[in-house]
This record gives sequence, structure tokens and C-alpha cells, in this order.
Amino acid sequence: MPDIDFQHVSKTFGSKGFQALHDVSLTIEDGEFVTVVGPSGCGKSTLLNIAAGLLQADSGNVMVGKDVVRGPHPDRGVIFQQYALFPWMTVQKNVEFGPKLARVPAKERAERARHYIDLVGLGDFANALPKTLSGGMKQRCAIARAYAADPKILLMDEPFGALDALTRVHMQENLLRTWSEERRTVMFVTHDVDEAVYLANRVVVMESRPGRIREIIDVGLPYPRTEEIRLSDEFEDVRRRVWRAVYHQPSALGPDA
Repeated sequence: MPDIDFQHVSKTFGSKGFQALHDVSLTIEDGEFVTVVGPSGCGKSTLLNIAAGLLQADSGNVMVGKDVVRGPHPDRGVIFQQYALFPWMTVQKNVEFGPKLARVPAKERAERARHYIDLVGLGDFANALPKTLSGGMKQRCAIARAYAADPKILLMDEPFGALDALTRVHMQENLLRTWSEERRTVMFVTHDVDEAVYLANRVVVMESRPGRIREIIDVGLPYPRTEEIRLSDEFEDVRRRVWRAVYHQPSALGPDA
């Protein structure tokens, strides 16, 4: 049974009837890392928000395991481009927040938070406030917080979009290291073709007007992903295929969701 199963999902917005999604079906398997990329208005973020339970589909269903998604749930951790950290809480307290809401005992949640803080490389900053952290460090804290809530699934909407190029590469590598240890299911929305290929088992390419799946591309590159893989001919072949699928379509006005 897939972890996430989109079943003929459609969504329309506004009085003029802008169709963000039309009859989208997609399965994401347990432990899989799937990236979603496409041009402006193709519904990438809408699809993720429906999976998160933050939006409702007009028709069709999203299943997580055996359950229909009807709203947010702790089994789905959501990470956005905005870090949304509590500025008055330390890194440790931010990461403990989800387990605290779940009534995890204080000692256990502190240990769990420390584990994920170390896992994302913030061990020396557990007592730091968000205002003292760089953008990349804040996003690592947000990822650790999502992991500490113990979700089955991570839904990530352009989480590295605001970072500079070098920090973005480091964040991609850090995320893959964390994923390789935890093997949670990941749905990752991005506007960056290179990022989509570097991270994923499969790349879902969408097109707009209306938003729908154009092509699903198997990456087929081994993990762990390394600089050598990023610079390899095999990587370039997949990148070129994804690029053409994204930009060689009539609605490709730009790579924004």
C-alpha cells in the first residue's frame, strides 16, 4: 500500500473558475523521495497542501495509508520556505514543541529533540535563539522540528528557495543524509530542476492550464548522492530530460508554483 495516493484529484479557485488541478492521480511509496516540478500555475503547491490537509479537493481523494485525508494530522510533517520558528524559543525548545503538544514526557522529548538537532548538524546551537542563526541553520531547525514530531511523511514546499546557492547545496546534502537514516516518505516541491533530480527517486513534472501530471521520470542514480554524481553524464542526461519536460510545454511561462 502506498504512503500517499492521490486519486483523481481536482481543485478550482475563484469566481472565474481557475482550475489549479485536474484529475491528478499519483502514488508515492513508503520511504520514497519524490520531487514535484513544473511551470507557473501548474498546481505543485496546491497538490502538496491538499496532501497536508490544508486545502480540500473539489473532487477525488488523497489517501495516506488506509485513511482519507480530511485535515492536518501529526502523521504528516509540513515544511515551508518560511521557517516559522518561535523567536522566543531556543532551537531545543522549538524542536521539542511538537512532542510537547503530543504529551511526550519531558525527558523523552528532550532526548528526541537532541537527537534530531544533532542529526541536522545544529548540536552546538541547541541553546541559541532563531535570531542568531543563518537562514540555512533556521531551515535545519525547522526540519529537525518536523522530524521530532515523528511523522510518517514529510511534505516540503520549496524549503530551500530563499537560500543562496552554496547554502542550498549544503542543505540538499544534509537533507539526504537525514533521509537516508530515517527513510521517511518525502514529497518535495521545487522550482529548481537540478534540485529535483539530485534529491529524488522520481521526478513528477506537471503542466498547467489545467494543472496535471505531464510526465513521471525515474532518476535511477544511486544513493548516497555525491558531487561526482551531480557532475556526472548520467545526472546530466536525467536533468536534460526533466528540463525539456518542464520548459518545452506551451504553458511554461516560468518555473514558479
